[in-house]
Amino acid sequence: MFFFSRFFVEPFAILCDEMSMMSAKKEPMRRIAAALFIAVAFSGGAPGQGWPEKPARFVVGFTPGGPSDILARALGQKLAESRGQQVVIENRPGAGGNIAAELVAKSAPDGTTWLLGNNSILATNQSLYAKLGYDPVKDFAPVALVAIQPNILVVNPAVPVSSVKELIALAKAKPGDLNYASSGSGAAAHLAGELFKAMTGVQMLHIPYKGAQPALTDVIAGQAQLMFATSASAIPYIKAGRLRALAVTGAQRSATVPELPTISEAGVPGFEAITWHGVVVPAATPAATIERLNADIVRVLRMPDLRERLESLGAELATGTPRDFAEYIAREIPKWAKVVKDSGARAE
Repeated sequence: MFFFSRFFVEPFAILCDEMSMMSAKKEPMRRIAAALFIAVAFSGGAPGQGWPEKPARFVVGFTPGGPSDILARALGQKLAESRGQQVVIENRPGAGGNIAAELVAKSAPDGTTWLLGNNSILATNQSLYAKLGYDPVKDFAPVALVAIQPNILVVNPAVPVSSVKELIALAKAKPGDLNYASSGSGAAAHLAGELFKAMTGVQMLHIPYKGAQPALTDVIAGQAQLMFATSASAIPYIKAGRLRALAVTGAQRSATVPELPTISEAGVPGFEAITWHGVVVPAATPAATIERLNADIVRVLRMPDLRERLESLGAELATGTPRDFAEYIAREIPKWAKVVKDSGARAE
């Protein structure tokens, strides 16, 4: 009520007092001024005005310093500057992002609590975990897909292959001899490997590690032969000759390593296994609030400095409508449910 009184009632009263002192000859001018004032007040005014005075909570389901956290902080800073509203990053790591997701799902739908969801929280965890404290479809309203991070299929240089087709041929010639590393059972790198196996008919052994870096270290050392590694972590080793890159896992080539073909181009049509990030809010959040937050996100993602910063980390920025993001999630859930079922992967 204070907000409404301060920013609408009081100024409008002052305007009315001033208009009452005008002569009758200025009646048209008074009407135009009043109409313009009301239009601006109810439209929210210029960008950054009209939002709640309380800070927005931008919840991240992973630890500080990781890809999700870095993305949320960069995006949150720009949104705070654009909206004139404080944006507080709140890290709630654990259970593959499920703790953070449950927190946001049960928050007030007032437009001030956001979740930076990803493919784990909004797509694969539903199949990986026996029980979730939230429903990724019913409990959230999608706002915007923000960024995707294609992985790179890398092999130890001692593996005698230089292309995806050669890797498939080697795996078929020696079924079960090749093993691939991941950051853990049910992780994106694990499921990418399972999708690759399903689409090519090869047999490879999965070796889960407690984190991406230990997994990558063992591929470099030759303890594991290959990995679907994040581009940000793999590129330094590729440049140093300690890993051989075969292809990227996205639907399109990556701007970070444009010389590499996609796995789809390289012999597995339709293959796509990426890490993606997007903003969601509690399901009952008003549609008008969602649309405006979407517009804010799209606007700041077009800022050259933010784009440059995130692309340097291997992220490719994405924009679209809330409906676009909802449809994207709807396609991802059954795709990965089948991969999880076929692989037998579970997470507790």
